[in-house]
Amino acid sequence: MSTGSGADSAPAPTTLDKTAHPHRTSMFSSLKIRNYRLFAAGAVVSNTGTWMARITQDWLVLSLTGSSAAVGVTTAMQFLPMLLFGLYGGVIADRFAKRNLLFVTQGAMGLGGLFLAAMTLSGHVEVWHVYVTAFFTGLVTVVDNPTRQSFVSELVGPDQLRNAVSLNSANFQSARLVGPAVAGVVTAAVGPGWAFLANGLSFVAPIVGLALMRTRELTHSPLAPRGGKGQLREGLNYVSRHPELIWPIVLIGFIGTFGFNFPIWLSAYADDVFHGGSGMYAAFTTLMAAGSLIGALLAARRRSSRLRMLAGAAGLFGVLLVAVAAVPNAYVFAALLVPVGAIGLTVNVTANSSVQMATDPEMRGRVMSLFMMVFVGGTPLGGPLFGWLADAYGVRVSFAVGGLVVALAALGVGLALARAANLRLKVDLRRGRTHVEFVARERERELAPAA
Repeated sequence: MSTGSGADSAPAPTTLDKTAHPHRTSMFSSLKIRNYRLFAAGAVVSNTGTWMARITQDWLVLSLTGSSAAVGVTTAMQFLPMLLFGLYGGVIADRFAKRNLLFVTQGAMGLGGLFLAAMTLSGHVEVWHVYVTAFFTGLVTVVDNPTRQSFVSELVGPDQLRNAVSLNSANFQSARLVGPAVAGVVTAAVGPGWAFLANGLSFVAPIVGLALMRTRELTHSPLAPRGGKGQLREGLNYVSRHPELIWPIVLIGFIGTFGFNFPIWLSAYADDVFHGGSGMYAAFTTLMAAGSLIGALLAARRRSSRLRMLAGAAGLFGVLLVAVAAVPNAYVFAALLVPVGAIGLTVNVTANSSVQMATDPEMRGRVMSLFMMVFVGGTPLGGPLFGWLADAYGVRVSFAVGGLVVALAALGVGLALARAANLRLKVDLRRGRTHVEFVARERERELAPAA
């Protein structure tokens, strides 16, 4: 699980791909642990509410303004705090008991949902109310994200960590399947305010789950000393010494900034390209979530998080985005969102689990805060940029540019990982040979014929 304890020397490059655990796990093995079952049950309820609010929020902003750029600004407001303060959230997560922090953060997010519900139901909602709520939610998420990510290891221990990370993603994507559909029905029947109200109330579930946990069964991580200086710098230095952490984080930053702007893209495709309205937008989001759920469940069965898989899946994800951007038919476009979701989720889970499993427990909060900061913190840059591209040049161009950048980033990171592991890309076009593969430089020299 750990590749070092913060020593000055980085691990040998040959450890870059050794994130496999020797024990085989079933797809749902983490659910055998009572505390994790409570955590997962609360999460699926709050995640469903969150997706209801997210879909309703995007469509509300588009209805009020008629601008994809405004949707991008809303997304940017939600993720700007992560870009500005994300690393400090990891310091807090490492310094305090994670279960206690989650009581505070989950309650605060519930209050944010109730505020937006009150403004909408009263008929006084304006775009700036949505911006304020999104920014407040982002501030809370700065602490909530690294705390939840690192709390998983306390719930299940190291043996089940990879499986639990995958099931968390499956949990999130299951809610993503249900939430948009429910949001569409509720919004059409009684208005968006009730969807926001459901989101605010949904946070009662995780709070109850946290209260019912048996604390003696938690695998507590060592806490960083309170008031200690240099903890943020220590976390950055730790990551800088471990290439198996640096490159997945760099790649996930590119993907989060340039490849995960789907609220902007899908709402614009539904409204401007295929003229299907909010129902089509909800359907697009649901289909993509179905693919993501498939990807998460398949990831839960895998026993390893190989970095070569991460680079390959990221490259395929980028190429697929470019291809889907040009699809002229709404039904074909919708069908292709399933593999887009599956491959995108594979990238996310592989990066998340490989980083967590390669990090020492006492550093996990800070490392995961950096991971989440670059993943979602790039959205304040990518959201307005790709919203502007959609408005100025069309959503197809915006979609294709995002995919192209992701594909190039995956190629660059894949080559960097190969270099760190002392590998070289070998191309052999002769019949009966493996045409493209990475080979060790030492082995290549050994096999080379004498001059």
